[in-house]
Amino acid sequence: MLILAATPIGNLGDATRRLVAALGAVELVAAEDTRVAQRLLQGLGVEHRPRLVALHDHNERERSGELVALAASVDVLVLSDAGMPTVSDPGYHLVQAAIAAGVTVTALPGPSAVLTALAVSGLPTDRFAFEGFLPRKEGERGKLLASLADERRTLVFFESPNRLAASLADIAAHFGAGRRVVVARELTKLHEEVRRGTAAELVAWAEGGVRGEIVIVTEGAAEKVVSLDSGVTRVLELVAAGTRLKDAAAEVAGATGLSRRELYEAALRAR
Repeated sequence: MLILAATPIGNLGDATRRLVAALGAVELVAAEDTRVAQRLLQGLGVEHRPRLVALHDHNERERSGELVALAASVDVLVLSDAGMPTVSDPGYHLVQAAIAAGVTVTALPGPSAVLTALAVSGLPTDRFAFEGFLPRKEGERGKLLASLADERRTLVFFESPNRLAASLADIAAHFGAGRRVVVARELTKLHEEVRRGTAAELVAWAEGGVRGEIVIVTEGAAEKVVSLDSGVTRVLELVAAGTRLKDAAAEVAGATGLSRRELYEAALRAR
C-alpha cells in the first residue's frame, strides 16, 4: 500500500508511535528531501535504514508510475519535510496514480501547521478554508485576496517571512485594516510566537523583519445586512437584463438570505 505519513513540523517529540514503527519496518521511503528523511531517522533513534528515493515537485509526475508499481507489492512510505504529504507538499499526483491503479492509500495522522495555527489563533474554528501559499507576485496576490474579501469562513494561508509584511498590507487593503489577523511563527519550535491584532497593526510589526515558518490566520468577513429594498432593486436589474422574475428573485434570495417570496411579491408591486 501507499502510506502518507505526517512528520513533526518542528518538535521531534510530536512524532507518533505509528510513524516511528513504520520507519522501522518499511523497506522503501519516498521523501521530499532524502537528507531531511535521514535526519528524521537519526533524530527518532530509528536504526533501520530503508531505501530512500526523492519525491519532490520536479520529479513527482515521472516517478509516480514507478512508485505505484512498487506499492502494489510492498509498502511505500511517503514523507514531506514537515506535516502531511499532499498538503502544500508533494504527494497529490502520486496518490491520484495509486488510486487509479487500485493501490490502497492510507495515512498516519500527525502534526499539522494548518490546524495548530487555527487552534491557537482564537478565531472561529467551526468553518475555515485553507488557501495554501499566497501568490508571490503582488498582482496575483491582490486578485486572490479580492476574491476572498467577502468569505465568511476563517482563512488560513502559508507565507514566506520575506513577503509577510507585503502580504499583510495586501490583506489590510482588500479585507480592511481592522480585520482580525493572527500570525503564527515557528510553531512547536523553541522560538514559537503567535501575534494577534488587526491587519494594520500586524503590518507595522512585520515591517521590522520576521524569520521562520509562517502561518497567517484571518478572521472571516462579517455578514452583510441587505435590506429588502436593495434586494428588490437587484431583482429588477436582473429582470431588465432578461432574467425571468421568478428566477431573479431566487438568485437574489440565495445571495442575500432574503425571502424569495418577499422579493418576488415586492418586485411585482414595484413593477
